[in-house]
Amino acid sequence: MNKKNTGRSPAALFACLSLAMAALAAPARAAAFAYVANQGDGTLSVIDTTSDKVTRTLPERGKFGTKIQAALADRAQKTAFLVDAAGNALISVDLESGEMKQRIEVGRSPEGASLSPSGKTIAVCVEDDNVVTLVDVASEKVTEKIPTQGKNPEHCAFSGDGRWLMTSNEDSDDVDLIDLQAGRSVARVHTSGHPRGIAWLADRPIAYVAQERAGVVDVIDAARRAVVASIKIGLRPAGALASPDGARVYLSNGGDGTISVIDTQSARVEATIPVGKRPWNMALTPDGKKLYVANGRSNSVSVIDTAALSVVHDIVVGDLPWGVNIP
Repeated sequence: MNKKNTGRSPAALFACLSLAMAALAAPARAAAFAYVANQGDGTLSVIDTTSDKVTRTLPERGKFGTKIQAALADRAQKTAFLVDAAGNALISVDLESGEMKQRIEVGRSPEGASLSPSGKTIAVCVEDDNVVTLVDVASEKVTEKIPTQGKNPEHCAFSGDGRWLMTSNEDSDDVDLIDLQAGRSVARVHTSGHPRGIAWLADRPIAYVAQERAGVVDVIDAARRAVVASIKIGLRPAGALASPDGARVYLSNGGDGTISVIDTQSARVEATIPVGKRPWNMALTPDGKKLYVANGRSNSVSVIDTAALSVVHDIVVGDLPWGVNIP
């Protein structure tokens, strides 16, 4: 048999073989999952963001609560935390078994919740008690309750550096700025009308707060403790979310079923994207390429390609989805 000259030296062949072996040995990237809290039927829909299909609905038997609001997943702990508004609790759920681990009493009528940048603390806004309840993720225990100056705090969000916590207070038309090092509210900023979702820019002490009644998003400078701009958007805006690089802020307009995309440099609406009925709270994939929007009255999640600024999928979920979380 005649042998053909491949033109490659032994050293080159060894290098190619080494690269191939390294590729085989490298672990596959774990799929990112989106967790959808379904308020109406007390379930959690789990979406694979690669296929954009629901892979699981929890619980498989029974219900976690009669009014599930925010959901936060901690994949490192293999735990989901769900706000049970009617039960006045934060519920921890084992993501592998789908079983409830425990109920953490947080106060009367909790609604919004967020995870600190460190991943160690959950803040729960407790509307009827006018407090923010802080829960330690590892121990699943309440560590502190911080009173708000405003009334009926609905959403609470950590700043990018974890120093500040802002609450949107429905009944007093203002936001609280809580200094987490001091453990107290240090400022109360009046807003345009019925504040809802809060989006902090990752690298600046600037927060965009949806104003449901006013139909605008207020831009709040935490350092100046003042509203520095108001941008007109859609009808009854509710949810707010910033892109990882801070270049955009997404607002869900519950009254007209659209998403407003704000360019933070120009402070203008870059695009308005039709989605389902009563879009509410949203989440972005870690790379910022896809936006997942809970459509409360359509029982669906719209998936938006953030480069094309258009909907690429609508995913059927449970009854009355409140919001989406992607760890």
